[in-house]
Amino acid sequence: MAIFKRNKTYYIQYYSQGRRYREAIGTNHELARRVLAKRQGEIAEGKFLEIRRPAVKFDRLCEIYLEWSRGNKKSWQSDQTIINRLTKVFSGKKLGEITVLDVERYKALRIETVSPATTNREVALLKHMFNKAVTWNMSKDNPIMLVKLFRENNARIRYLTLSEIKSLLDECADHIKPIVEFALNTGMRYGEIRSLRWEHVDLRNRLIYIVETKNGGRREVPMTDCIFHYLGEHQRASGRVFDEVCGKPVGKIRTAYENAVRRAGISDFTFHDLRHTFASHLVMAGVDLYMVGQLLGHKSPEMTARYSHLSPERKREAISLLQIPVSDVGKHGQAAQPQNSPKRNISRISKNGRVTNSLSHSVLHSLPS
Repeated sequence: MAIFKRNKTYYIQYYSQGRRYREAIGTNHELARRVLAKRQGEIAEGKFLEIRRPAVKFDRLCEIYLEWSRGNKKSWQSDQTIINRLTKVFSGKKLGEITVLDVERYKALRIETVSPATTNREVALLKHMFNKAVTWNMSKDNPIMLVKLFRENNARIRYLTLSEIKSLLDECADHIKPIVEFALNTGMRYGEIRSLRWEHVDLRNRLIYIVETKNGGRREVPMTDCIFHYLGEHQRASGRVFDEVCGKPVGKIRTAYENAVRRAGISDFTFHDLRHTFASHLVMAGVDLYMVGQLLGHKSPEMTARYSHLSPERKREAISLLQIPVSDVGKHGQAAQPQNSPKRNISRISKNGRVTNSLSHSVLHSLPS
């Protein structure tokens, strides 16, 4: 490490990890000595490279993150949409210039027009982008880790009555009607329906195999009669089931679906709520929550418990099985025994997953075909 002078300017020279660095300091020799001592300290403490790291702009992080997302995430298209929105606010800023206050202002702006859940997804992606920036040596830390997300009402259940289902189907355009019916009769997510391939349709056993679920597992969905007949009539050897409907290619259906919902006079109802409708009608028909959870592919009972309020009759049946005498003591101090207690059978799930003593009908057969 050294200080040298060229013309009237002092330079300092030093090495870090085998690489030589030179800096022009100015005409003050004492200042050059202090800067050199500071660089020596930074190198000794392992902080030199962090300080010398070139500043990266948010736009550059977006480019690299999207490149990574396309190769690693199924939801990369959603990332693209969110990043386009984030860029409108943070474009041109260096990563170190984006603060917690900036993100809080972004949250306040977004919550005026979208739901807390949507705002949270956007902020969560921004946080993940900064985490990746740290991993990729584009930033020394994540300055927005302290930003808190909004509280969400995850217990929200919006489902349609049978009359509303009919109204919605009547208003659906021909190219989206089969997709909506499919959701109502299977409880499958939109992404699962659109990615379903004919190779995963088993007409012989009347089963649909979902090989890539949101939770990373796989599950089987039995076919209702209307789904079985539809798939049988439109069967192809390969490809995606809903790449085309009525002989025409099917692209994005969001606008067409929302228009159908509006024309049917239904409010606050998303495509995902078709899945809630499927589950809600099963529960109201008496299907136990365990089986509903299996059909939906829920990993934990807590996810299915949100539908428990829809089956008060099943709760009454369960509590009626309890026969404990209370406050009725006979002459000899013995509790009176209940007489003529009715015997009741309840549905049970066997080890092989079959329902025994189950209901005589299923809501699935009552849904429109």
